[in-house]
Amino acid sequence: MERRVAEQLRSALGPLGLEAHAFKVGWYNAVLQPAFHLPYPDDTLAFVVLSTPSMFDKALKPFVNKERLKIIRDPVDQCVSHHLSRVKEKFPDQRVDVMFDYEMLPSRKPKFLAQTAAHVAGAAYYYQRKDVKLDPWGKKKIFGVCIHPKYGGWFAIRGLLLFPDIQVPFLEQPAPVDCVSTEEKRIELLEQFNFHWQDGRYRDIVEVKERYSEEQKAYFATPPAERFRLLGLSQEVQ
Repeated sequence: MERRVAEQLRSALGPLGLEAHAFKVGWYNAVLQPAFHLPYPDDTLAFVVLSTPSMFDKALKPFVNKERLKIIRDPVDQCVSHHLSRVKEKFPDQRVDVMFDYEMLPSRKPKFLAQTAAHVAGAAYYYQRKDVKLDPWGKKKIFGVCIHPKYGGWFAIRGLLLFPDIQVPFLEQPAPVDCVSTEEKRIELLEQFNFHWQDGRYRDIVEVKERYSEEQKAYFATPPAERFRLLGLSQEVQ
């Protein structure tokens, strides 16, 4: 069942520059405190959805051109929401719950921890302070970051698709690729991400096969309120 769902997702999302990676809810809940648990049985099938560098041209720009007058909030969020809602329609006999990376609970906690989901699904390795043996940061707060073996840091985690009626007790957990494997490189990665994230160098910590285009870099480097202009949308639309 999992394989059939995965193939349907691949055929629906692949042409849009989106990837879906399967995991069991139990893998996710096992590494988090109860406050962050997903409220489903451990064997519930879920997929974490990533956007790859090609999503900008394959999904976002066509969506903006088609839905120009209906865009009232962040165009990327709205584009992903639109396409994941359409994916749900491909499973008329299944309940499909969707969670987006920007959604919050009433407690102001995120609905799910995106980087943890990507790690347990084997999609990208979540490098954290605990992955460095000789910690050089003292009392500084250090945030972790996911690195993809193919895209480095040139990708984003967009959402979850959960299938509450599909239980997959025998699904085997894939290990994420540990592509930043030396202590020195991990320190460099976390330093760049925490203290120099604006220059984007952390994204190229590994040799990447694909990265954002110059147009896409300019888009994400622009303050959100000004991005509408880059896509040819008027400020009134926002």
